[in-house]
Amino acid sequence: MATAGTPPGQGPLTGVRVVELAGIGPGPFAAMLLADLGADVVRVDRPGGVGLAITPEFDVTNRNKRSVVVDLKAPDGPARVLDLVERADILVEGYRPGVAERLGVGPEACHARNPGLVYGRMTGWGQDGPLAPRAGHDIAYIAVTGTLGLIGEPDRPPAVPANLLGDYAGGSLYLVVGVLAALHHARAGGTGQVVDAAIVDGTSHLSAMLHGMLAAGGWQDRRGANLLDGGCPYYGTYETADGRYMAVGALEPQFYQEFVTVLGLPEHADDRKDWTRWGELREAVAARFKSRTRDEWTALFQGTDACVAPVLSLREAPGHPHLAARGSFTDHGGITQPAPAPRFSATPTAVRTGPARPGADTAGVARDWDVPDLLKGPA
Repeated sequence: MATAGTPPGQGPLTGVRVVELAGIGPGPFAAMLLADLGADVVRVDRPGGVGLAITPEFDVTNRNKRSVVVDLKAPDGPARVLDLVERADILVEGYRPGVAERLGVGPEACHARNPGLVYGRMTGWGQDGPLAPRAGHDIAYIAVTGTLGLIGEPDRPPAVPANLLGDYAGGSLYLVVGVLAALHHARAGGTGQVVDAAIVDGTSHLSAMLHGMLAAGGWQDRRGANLLDGGCPYYGTYETADGRYMAVGALEPQFYQEFVTVLGLPEHADDRKDWTRWGELREAVAARFKSRTRDEWTALFQGTDACVAPVLSLREAPGHPHLAARGSFTDHGGITQPAPAPRFSATPTAVRTGPARPGADTAGVARDWDVPDLLKGPA
């Protein structure tokens, strides 16, 4: 474990050192998760920075990290990154295949300096295959996996799930699982390796249960026709009198019975499994929800097991009583943001520092990681 000279941290990964080669999207989010868990993450920013529609002081995905600026295209740039790599446990990069190699910081060069390094590669298409060298974004990656086509109404185009399904679920989380598994292997056997985390692979993997249901004849390969995709009238969303929405997930018999009871539709108590009456049931449920406001329905379903909840906005979510009681969101540096997750009984995590400003931590990293040549780079 690379602990010498590492600042005291919080979380189960305290003492683990991570080099993040700056990028956008799933790579920074994965590195943020490692930092939230206590790792000492040093983000190697480019001169001039890199970002997508956000200024550095608001980029929450760079919280709990430190930043240095290195120009990898300068003659001595790769050597400075390799000095960090020599002292690191994990490296995270999100370039297109072959770019890191051309810059002199690919797996071969890094493992020559540090054979135990876990080299995490985050891409959309993966390191090989016909689309590997092509550009792309979340929406294209999830489109070819079949998962985008699952989402939305049957008579409308597929709904766009922000970049949560591809970038972060199929990408970042699989990269973090991969590098931590590889770190365990390196600690046990002393050898590092490359982790090829592709959004197309991770997002495909997320649909494992649905492929099983499809093979068993329990899932139709079309939108809005199934138990979990809005096809079922007691698993979906409904508009309320004030133009807001309630979410319903009353799948099991006992939850469904409580749902129709609170909703005031006892005549539909036996319609749960009768597909021929689902259209009628949907219309009745929609009409009932339209009769009251979202807050009125929230109060009526409060304390029940009907599996009904209000659909909240990003600004509303931190104020939800349950999330507030758990501290699911926190305020740091004037920014309301999700608190680190998951939670640990013996090694609690926290938002320790705000978004790292490019190059602001060069002196501290040079000292703590014993890489004085960093001080010769851009400040």
